Amino acid sequence: MPRKARIDAPGALHHIIVRGIEKGFIFQDRTDRNGFLQRLATILTETTTLCYAWALMPNHFHLLLKTGMTPIGRVMQKLLTGYAVSYNRRHIRSGHLFQNRYKSILCQKEPYFLELVRYIHLNPIRAGIVADMNGLDRFAYCGHGVLIGRRHNSWQNTNEVLSLFSPDLDVARVRYREFIAKGLSMGRRNDLTGGGLIRSSGGWKQVIAKRRANEFQKSDERMLGDHEFVCRALAAANEQVEWKHSLKDRGIGLATVINRVCEVLKCNRHDIFTPGKIKSRVHARSLFCFWAVRELGTHQTELSRQLKLSPAAITQSVKRGEEFVKERGYSLL
Repeated sequence: MPRKARIDAPGALHHIIVRGIEKGFIFQDRTDRNGFLQRLATILTETTTLCYAWALMPNHFHLLLKTGMTPIGRVMQKLLTGYAVSYNRRHIRSGHLFQNRYKSILCQKEPYFLELVRYIHLNPIRAGIVADMNGLDRFAYCGHGVLIGRRHNSWQNTNEVLSLFSPDLDVARVRYREFIAKGLSMGRRNDLTGGGLIRSSGGWKQVIAKRRANEFQKSDERMLGDHEFVCRALAAANEQVEWKHSLKDRGIGLATVINRVCEVLKCNRHDIFTPGKIKSRVHARSLFCFWAVRELGTHQTELSRQLKLSPAAITQSVKRGEEFVKERGYSLL
């Protein structure tokens, strides 16, 4: 049976789980872990992807990410491919490093956001890597230490998590740590990583109770959320796919986008493809990138090659184009 496509959109929240092949190690030492984090930091920054929680275990890792201008699949492809090549070269090995396809669960923010942060950050204790909360506070390879102020990195979003506990930073950190510590008595939360229907309903007891009451819930193994969330996500994904296919069927491609940009901005092709910070060129380039990526599904690496700009510059152009469209109300057709 063919595997289902990942569901994604700008602003989507994903719990990512990546395991080593045959349960093998993917991090042998500090050099591996530090190299992975440097690569992760660069990619998240370039793609405007937000990271709220993370933990590196010897044979797997967890990330809680929010999609930016680049689809989460491309973010993970760059991260995993680059790291695997580096790891194999360093440890003189060949072949696959990761187990099959990584797990990506699209998550409903409420009520799961803080539960996922806690689940991910308690992994080092549950795996026996550190003994208790004091050990977790000092652990270098988990986002918990950053949230309590023991460590710092520029790519982890702490404001959004801590603001849910208090507007006062010191108070928020204390309350956050207390929230994490309370999770130790809850045991393993399989409902945050297991099958779609069980996960979305809160466990088998809830599933059975709803069925007895003739309440059948829409679910999907790729998602963590209630019936309404799953329905909305599936509908949005289908609409996006159908729209892109309809454009392709009508022969609408990059040439059409170029002509449309020139039409609405009263510019010419030269303005799109000539580098520089002249306002008219920035507007033309941004609108072109936004429509090419969001409407047609063009890979940003292809635009990077055509426009002779870095991937980070393309990401920023897409973001500016989105703001430009919202402000002016432009449409591709």
